[in-house]
Amino acid sequence: MKYEPHNYQTYAINYIETHPIAAVVLDMGLGKTSITLTAIQNLLFDSFVAHRVLVIAPLRVARDTWPSEIQKWDHLSLLTYSIAVGTEAERKAALLQQTDICIINRENIQWLIEDSGVPFDFDTVVVDELSSFKSYQAKRFRALMRVRPRIRRIVGLTGTPSANGLMDLWAEYRLLDMGQRLGRFIGQYRTNYFMPDKRNGQIIYSYKPLPGAEKAIYSKIADITISMKSTDHLQMPELVSSEYEVRLSEEEQEHYNILKDDLVLQLPDGDITVANAAALSNKLSQMANGAVYDDVGGIVYIHDRKLDALEDLIEAANGKPVLVAYWFKHDLARISERLHKLHIPFSKLDTPESIRRWNAGELPVALVHPASAGHGLNLQSGGSTIIWFGLTWSLELYQQTNARLWRQGQTADTVVVQHIITKGTIDSRILKALSTKDRTQTALINAVKANLKI
Repeated sequence: MKYEPHNYQTYAINYIETHPIAAVVLDMGLGKTSITLTAIQNLLFDSFVAHRVLVIAPLRVARDTWPSEIQKWDHLSLLTYSIAVGTEAERKAALLQQTDICIINRENIQWLIEDSGVPFDFDTVVVDELSSFKSYQAKRFRALMRVRPRIRRIVGLTGTPSANGLMDLWAEYRLLDMGQRLGRFIGQYRTNYFMPDKRNGQIIYSYKPLPGAEKAIYSKIADITISMKSTDHLQMPELVSSEYEVRLSEEEQEHYNILKDDLVLQLPDGDITVANAAALSNKLSQMANGAVYDDVGGIVYIHDRKLDALEDLIEAANGKPVLVAYWFKHDLARISERLHKLHIPFSKLDTPESIRRWNAGELPVALVHPASAGHGLNLQSGGSTIIWFGLTWSLELYQQTNARLWRQGQTADTVVVQHIITKGTIDSRILKALSTKDRTQTALINAVKANLKI
C-alpha cells in the first residue's frame, strides 16, 4: 500500500527524527508503528544517523504487528528485519542476521543482554509500550539500563504513560534520559514531588503528589515528549460507557461480607481464606463475578447474576456482535457453558483464525482476555460493543482492550462499553479507580499535547 500520512503522522515522524530521545504518547489507532518505521527508515537511509535498530515489544506485537506493518507499506520495502522470538536457537539466529531492524519481545531483553552471548551493537532502540518498563525493580528494566549508555537514539511508544499514577513515570523517563529530567534515583523523585499518603508508623504504603507536582513533572519532560489523542486527529465514533447493575441475594451478600471482614469463608463446597489485601481483592472480584477458587484450587460457585445479565445483554443486541472481556479462568468456563446452553456460536479470540472469523462477522459473540488483547489487535471490523463481565485494576489493559473496537477504521457511529457491575461489591471501587486514574492520564496527555503547525 502507498503510505499517505496524515498531518499529525508527518509531525510525529519529524519529531522522532529530530529528537535523539523521544517519548511518543500516541492514543490508540493513530498508527504509531507505521510512524516509527517511517522515521527509522529515514534515520537509516537518509540522514544515516542510525545503523542498527532494536525494537522491543509485547510478544504478539513483536511477532505479528511490526513485521506485518513493514510488509504492508510500499515505502518500507528497503527495510530488512529479523524476529528474535521463539526458542533460544531461533532467537540467537535472528540476532546474528545482519538486518536493519531486530524485533524482540520484552520478556527476552534480559536474555539478550546478559545471556545470549551476542554483542549488543544496537545504536537505536524503540520500546513499544514504554509503560511495560515502569518498574525500576524489574529485571528487564535493570538489564536495559546496563546498556543504555551505548544507545545513541531511543524512542518510547505508549498510549498510557502513567496508568497507575505519576509514580510510574520515573522509571520510564530514567530509561529514556538516564535521569536528566526526573532524577537518577527514585528516592530523589519521591522527595521532590510526593508526600507519604497511607502509612503505618514508619512503613509507607503509598504516596500522593505534592501541590503543583503534576505541573512541575510535565514541565520537566515536555521537551522530549509528544502527545496526541485520537479524538483530536481522527473522526472517531462516539464512545458510550454504561453500567448494568446486578444484585446479590441476602445470603450471597452475607457470604461476600464475611470473607471481606473475616478473611475466611467456610462453604459446603470448600473453604476460602486470604492472607493479605491483594489476595482479598482478588477473591472479592471473583465472588462478584460469581465463582471463587477455594484453598485447594477448586471452583466454588456463588451466583449466576452476571451470567444472567450477560444473557440479557446479548439478547438485547439482537444479533449485533458483542465482544465479552473476562478476567478469571472460571469466568471463561462459566460463560462458555452458558453460551453452549443458549446455542449461541462463539469463540475465544486467541488464534489468527478466530480473529479472522470475528472481523469477518462470523461470530455473534467473541470472548477476550484483556492481557492477551491489550495490544496490537485490530478487532474493529467485527463489532462495536464490548461487555466487561469482570473488571481489571489495570487502566492500561482496560483502555487498550476498549481501543480494539474504538479506533480508526470503526465504521459504526457509536462504540458501546458496557460494564456488568455487582452492587455492594468491589466492582464499583474498581470502576471508580479506573476513572480516577484516567483523569491523571488525561492531564498528562493534555499537558504535553502536540501543537501541530503544519
